Amino acid sequence: MLSVHNPANGQLIQNLEEDTATTIAAKFGRAKHEQKKWSAVPFSKRAQAIAKFRDLLVERLEELAQTMSQETGKPITQARNEIRATPGRIDFFLEHAESAMREELAAESEATGGTREVISFEPLGVIANISAWNYPYFVGSNVFVPALLTGNTVLYKPSEMATLTGLKIDSLLHEAGIPADAFITIVGGGAAGSALLEQNIQGVFFTGSYSTGQKIAQAAASKMIRVQLELGGKDPAYVCEDVNVANAAESLAEGAFYNAGQSCCAIERIYVHEKIYDAFLDKFLSTAKGYEVGDPTKDSTFVGPLTRSQQIEILEAQVQEASSKGARVLLGGKRLTSAGNYFEPTVVADADQNLRIMREESFGPVIGIQKVKSDAEAIERMNDTEYGLTAGVYSQNESRAREILAQMDSGSVYWNCCDRVSPRLPWTGRRHSGIGSTLSVIGIRAFLQPKAWHLRAPK
Repeated sequence: MLSVHNPANGQLIQNLEEDTATTIAAKFGRAKHEQKKWSAVPFSKRAQAIAKFRDLLVERLEELAQTMSQETGKPITQARNEIRATPGRIDFFLEHAESAMREELAAESEATGGTREVISFEPLGVIANISAWNYPYFVGSNVFVPALLTGNTVLYKPSEMATLTGLKIDSLLHEAGIPADAFITIVGGGAAGSALLEQNIQGVFFTGSYSTGQKIAQAAASKMIRVQLELGGKDPAYVCEDVNVANAAESLAEGAFYNAGQSCCAIERIYVHEKIYDAFLDKFLSTAKGYEVGDPTKDSTFVGPLTRSQQIEILEAQVQEASSKGARVLLGGKRLTSAGNYFEPTVVADADQNLRIMREESFGPVIGIQKVKSDAEAIERMNDTEYGLTAGVYSQNESRAREILAQMDSGSVYWNCCDRVSPRLPWTGRRHSGIGSTLSVIGIRAFLQPKAWHLRAPK
């Protein structure tokens, strides 16, 4: 039995029957049987169903946001923001999926000896979508929407921390016209995920932690299937001395504390040029102090509870180590005494590069800030990580910023912004931040496999 609790108060919301190895095998059989039929459905019909799903998200916005906020603790305004933004991503897939699947003529000339060379694209087959709880609509739709549009069937396992939201997604897709066996939800935790990986799937698309992603990659290795892992980050930003300090501090504070810092691309460490270090700290602190912490059902709340209670111990350990080794805890630093999984927004200044708060993923409302003397020092510190998801630079000078960002070993880079994802650009990580890409046309083709055609007319 899977018990769903409200992280804001610990109360039980609902008990759900978990899938077993037997039921998961049966669901795989249904998805496999359906896949050829679904891929044979004209693209226009598949797109029509996805467009209807998009419209249902808009129509049921408040109901869906309330469910997500209740089970994950995400502030209700941020839950609404996520659902409101999802149709824009869906529209991108609807606009570009058909052309991404289109057959391409590679060559037809004397150089080929009269042979036409053509590339076609076929669906992978049955794919496993093991999704995340922090942005269930974003990270889920990045996978199952292009997967379905390109003719795959999907075994969708939402995080056990967002299962009720996953079941809402399941219901809306079927109401929109996606066949029951083309999109099937798996309910459960780690055991269900392991059983899902034992099936003869043709791809696994996972969003979550590096440690779990590593296990998934190992489990899938012997299958020789498509593996895509969207993992964590220790995302840095560098603030140059030429910035508008107030604007940079406000932007980075929001990037650090939005969704209680529970974003893979949340700002987790900041490097500030020594000439403006004190001024930046003052403005960053005043911004962070202005965030309302508390009940996620209130429109005014900016920082809600952590979804996972276990994360509080990790944050406590990071802050305690930093304090014991000379860093200054300027704000917060401990769990709140109220019921629920609350941790204070925390600002740690003078954070040494070797501290865990500057090296290990926090995934919570804590930030380490460090002073640097030059662009070269900032570049060295920013790249000193096992992760490679995002990196940002704040500067008045675009050329300077681009020169720094060109040296960042990360999948996404930002100039004067952060914590931003676009459907038009690939979302991709390096090293411990994952492999493969979602979003953009590259993300659509992740669900397709090419076939090379050598076509020669008879003589």
